[in-house]
Amino acid sequence: MAIVKHIKSRNANYSAAINYLLFEHDEKTGKKIVDESGRSILRKEFYMDGLNCDPMSFDKECELTNAHFHKNKKREDIKSHHYIISYDPADVTENGLTGERAQAISLELAKQMFPGYQALVVTHTDGHNESGNIHTHIVINSVRKTAVERQPYMDKPHEEVAGYKHRSTDKFMNTFKKTVMDRCLQEGLHQIDLLAPAERKITQKEYMAQKHGQQTIDEINRKIIEDGLKPTSTVFLTQKEYLRQAIDECAVTSSNFDEFQSKLLELFQISVIEHRGRYSYLHPDRQKRISERALGTRYGKEHLEQTFLRKDPLAILYVRSHLCLVVNLQTNVKAMQSPAYAHRVKLSNLQQMANTIIYVQEHGFDTQSDLKNTLLASKQELKEMQTQFAQHRSNLRTLNDQIRYTGQYYANKEVYSQFSNAKYKGKYRKEHAKEIQKYEEARDWLRSFYQDGKMTSLKTLTLQKEKLQQQIASEEEAISSLKEKLKDLDTADQNVDAILQMQIPEPVKSKTKDLER
Repeated sequence: MAIVKHIKSRNANYSAAINYLLFEHDEKTGKKIVDESGRSILRKEFYMDGLNCDPMSFDKECELTNAHFHKNKKREDIKSHHYIISYDPADVTENGLTGERAQAISLELAKQMFPGYQALVVTHTDGHNESGNIHTHIVINSVRKTAVERQPYMDKPHEEVAGYKHRSTDKFMNTFKKTVMDRCLQEGLHQIDLLAPAERKITQKEYMAQKHGQQTIDEINRKIIEDGLKPTSTVFLTQKEYLRQAIDECAVTSSNFDEFQSKLLELFQISVIEHRGRYSYLHPDRQKRISERALGTRYGKEHLEQTFLRKDPLAILYVRSHLCLVVNLQTNVKAMQSPAYAHRVKLSNLQQMANTIIYVQEHGFDTQSDLKNTLLASKQELKEMQTQFAQHRSNLRTLNDQIRYTGQYYANKEVYSQFSNAKYKGKYRKEHAKEIQKYEEARDWLRSFYQDGKMTSLKTLTLQKEKLQQQIASEEEAISSLKEKLKDLDTADQNVDAILQMQIPEPVKSKTKDLER
């Protein structure tokens, strides 16, 4: 199972890459390990090759290429890209993978995916954190040294030309992953689908945070044990992992979203909402929500809804697709021209009729009037909410002006005070025209706004803004939800009208009755 990671670097010191790949480093601090004499210690086993460069002079050759094409001069420029191919530890024992073989495979992949770039290809046999998995580092200079043939994943003009920079786009990464997958399968190595979304998505950043957090908690617990006490916690959980474990625990005992939502809040103080067809979770120690995509497919709406259904097999009978309008075959030109299309429309209409009936039953509409009255009431409610929302948005704009002019007023007040006391006002105004103009602009606006002359402090204005922004966000979410509800109500109303207006053929009299007469 080979996986691919990508790291971009703005470090202009290319020698740092060589040092890391050749010499042993402390995993905790990232610093080079030295012997008693202060000399660097070579890694026990590694294999190294260079593409379009000598591996031992990779740093100098990259610098010469950058200088030749006048690239990577700024500090914010990406100087190099670091790709890591990690192989499954089981490949060593089950499929005979060695460091030398992994180097040969990775070197071919590097030649295929990074033509024209100066690259350093190094394979290590000591996995991260002593995991034992063989992995290969491919470090490339971000500037292409020689021109190559244009590749399908290149979507910008001149990407194949010498002197242009490497772009690690989604298209490129997908191509790279597909190439790695194909090569591993060809070599008979273990491999998973790298293009499929992960069930549990753990990024490198989260992995390192968990690792460092665990080290910290281990050190704290060691001191607690030395004092003769028992640690209350031995495992460090990242916020995302806390969410995952809580979701797993609540999902297996919940039969619907409402129950799932209540349990998460009651047991773990986690808030979950549905927004734009996805679940978003709020950790008790956070202000910003974490989307389902950041946790993995296992924690998304689609997977969890299937989990809820498995708790109650009868619930699947009441699951409806999004309501759609019933098509009128009498006015649909395409249906009149194509019997096959008309047949498909009839089947679709039957499905939408069933969905409409389920919707009406679920929402307790006993009569058509109830449905229409609810529709009208919802439209009125939406109108009122939108009016209030627009007013609050207007209030926010005014509040922003208050904050801006108040800050502008106090920022330039001292300059204006000195101007008022200056002996040569004309000269002082000329030297500080911008500050004085800003002060006068802010002063005039504030005078017109605060008729009583009492200004609100910046601190109070900031608090008012935060409160108003929260209210606006809540209203925006409520309006979006109401629009979805209104859309379903409107569709159901039209479908009910269509169903009731359909002509039902009179029952055919039986021949038996005719004979009796």
